[in-house]
Amino acid sequence: MKAADRLNSVQEYYFSRKLREVRGLVARGKDIINMGIGSPDLAPPPKVVEALTQSVTHPTAHKYQSYQGTPELRQAIADYYQTFFGVSLNPDNEVLPLMGSKEGIMHVSMAFLNEGDGVLIPNPGYPTYASVTELVGARAVPYTLSATTDWLPDLEALEQQDLSNVKLMWLNYPHMPTGAKGTKALFEALIQFAKKHDLLLINDNPYAHILNDQPLSILDVEGAAEVALEFQSLSKAYNMAGWRVGMVCGNATYINQILKVKSNMDSGMFYGIQQGAIAALNESTAWFAQINAVYQKRRELVWKLADALNTTYQKDTGGMFVWAKLPEGALDSETTIDKLLHEQHIFVAPGTIFGSAGEGYIRFSLCVSEDRIQEALNRIVS
Repeated sequence: MKAADRLNSVQEYYFSRKLREVRGLVARGKDIINMGIGSPDLAPPPKVVEALTQSVTHPTAHKYQSYQGTPELRQAIADYYQTFFGVSLNPDNEVLPLMGSKEGIMHVSMAFLNEGDGVLIPNPGYPTYASVTELVGARAVPYTLSATTDWLPDLEALEQQDLSNVKLMWLNYPHMPTGAKGTKALFEALIQFAKKHDLLLINDNPYAHILNDQPLSILDVEGAAEVALEFQSLSKAYNMAGWRVGMVCGNATYINQILKVKSNMDSGMFYGIQQGAIAALNESTAWFAQINAVYQKRRELVWKLADALNTTYQKDTGGMFVWAKLPEGALDSETTIDKLLHEQHIFVAPGTIFGSAGEGYIRFSLCVSEDRIQEALNRIVS
C-alpha cells in the first residue's frame, strides 16, 4: 500500500530518529549523557501523585470522560490564569484541556486552515509547527528570528511580505530553543499586527514559569480575545511530560471550533490525570521557586560546559535550555553534535533541527542532574 501523499512533505521527528541511535550506543555499553531533549527529570509535586492515586477508586474514574474535561479542571485552569497572569477566563467556554499542547497544534491547524493557507512559523522554532502545517496541506511561511533582534519577530520586515493568504501565526515566548523572553510591548504590537492582517495568533507558552521572574500571557493584552489563543502545558512547569496535559485558552468561538476537531479525535482525558492536573494547578509560586533553584544551579554548570566548548550564549534567558553559538570556523551544527556524541558520549541538540536559522548553534537541556553535567564537563576538559 502506498503511503498518503501528505507524508512526502514530512520526516520522522528528529528526536524519534536520533534517540534510537543513542539507545543503540547505550546498548553497546556506552555511557551517554543525554542533554538533548527537554524531558524533565524532576518529580511532580507530591500532591499531584497523591491526587492520581486517590482518584482511581472514584465511581467514574474508568469511564469515558468529557471531551472538554471535568468542570473542576476547567475551573482550575481559569483560576491558574487569574492567579499568575491576571487573565479572567470563563471556564465553561474559554478553556479547553488538551492531551498535551502538541496535539493542540494539530487541532488548531485542522480547525482553521484550508489547503494552501499560509502560516507564519518562527525560524528557529518548534519543528511541529511546520510539520503539522504541511500535514494539513497548508503552506509554511517562515519568519526569521536572529540574535540581532534578540530573537523577537521583526514586524517591519514582515510588513514587507505578501501576507494576503496568511491565516495563522505561531509564537512561542519564552522562546524555544533560544530562551528569549517576550515582553508586554511585543505582544501589544503583535495584536495590532494580527488585526491589521486578519491573522489568528497562537502563543505557545509552556516555559512561562521556568527561570522567568515575570511570566506573561498574550491574553492579558487588550484586544487579544479577538485575534489570539494561548497554549499552556503542565509538562515543563510541573514535571508532568508523560502525563500529557495541556490546554488552549481564548475566545469562546475559537475554542468551540477546536472542540469540533478534538471531539472527533479522542474520547476524553483519564479522570485520574485530570485530578492530578487540578492538584498541580493549585500549587503556589513556592513550587516554581523550588524547581527554578535546581535549574539555576544546573544552568550555571552548563554555562561552564558551553565555555569549555568555546561557544557563546546569552544569560538573560528563560526556559530549560541553553542556546549556544559555535565559534567561528567550527564544524556545522549536526557534525559538531555527532562528534560530541561519538567521541565524548554527550548528546546535545543541533540548532538546525529548529530551522535553517539554527545553523551555527547547539542547544543544551537542563533536564540532567548536576552530577551528570559535571561529568560532561570533565569529559570535555580532560
